[in-house]
Amino acid sequence: MESELRRSDATLHFEVTGPKDAPLAILLHGFPDTPHTFRHLTPRLVERGYRVVTPWSRGYAPSSTSSNADYSLSALVGDALALHQELGGDERALLVGHDWGAAIAYGACALAPERWARCVALAVPPLAVFAAALLEFEQARRSWYMWFFNSPFAEAVVAANDFSFLDELWSSWSPGYDATSDLERVKQCFSNPASLNAALAYYRMMFAPATDGGTLAAAQAQRARVPTLYLHGRDDGCVGAEILVGVEDHLAPTSRVSVLAGAGHFVHLEAPEATWREIDGFLA
Repeated sequence: MESELRRSDATLHFEVTGPKDAPLAILLHGFPDTPHTFRHLTPRLVERGYRVVTPWSRGYAPSSTSSNADYSLSALVGDALALHQELGGDERALLVGHDWGAAIAYGACALAPERWARCVALAVPPLAVFAAALLEFEQARRSWYMWFFNSPFAEAVVAANDFSFLDELWSSWSPGYDATSDLERVKQCFSNPASLNAALAYYRMMFAPATDGGTLAAAQAQRARVPTLYLHGRDDGCVGAEILVGVEDHLAPTSRVSVLAGAGHFVHLEAPEATWREIDGFLA
């Protein structure tokens, strides 16, 4: 079932699968991505007894752009918490996030830990770990696109030649994976220039002053309280697996960390069976 949530500055489009009385599972996608990449995980979570919600992040069509151009992490976290409230979530809820979705998941669990029983984060470690890694040459080199997206030429370059830039990103991040069907949906999403501009604004607002007065940053400075499963592909060309040393220190007690062989940045697509085994065991 498709539905929408109207917030003060944006309308979020999402799909819901599963019984209304089941505990909520919210699955958050990253860049350049859509909820389509959760196609392997959604039915398994439904079978396990969850009501699964897969939103398009603000700015990603068919979700609307923000009327006040707010693509800050605090706004994205607010969207996740609003979905939890709107759909009647309770303390049994599961939050799953990949890439930007992982960053949002960490923030939502930090601000409202009482709402989430478990968290599953994919491909991007806790922000303190990732920020430290950006000071090292190898990860700074992998993250070159983050700086490039702050260029005034970024939209034109990304959109050129039928978004071939995105083809190359996926190819370098997940070597050997055929992303044809996934990229078709991403390109359709970004066919509206306003949506592409919004997606790049996520990166541009990384370096802007906090829009919430520092509330989110203060919450994330504390030790995490929600048990988290962190999964990372050993062949990830976007975020190097070597930066994960000590990641457990930034997660709640009883959390788990697993690096999956034969998978890159889109670990849930490249190794769906191994990903599900890890998630299923964690939820048990």
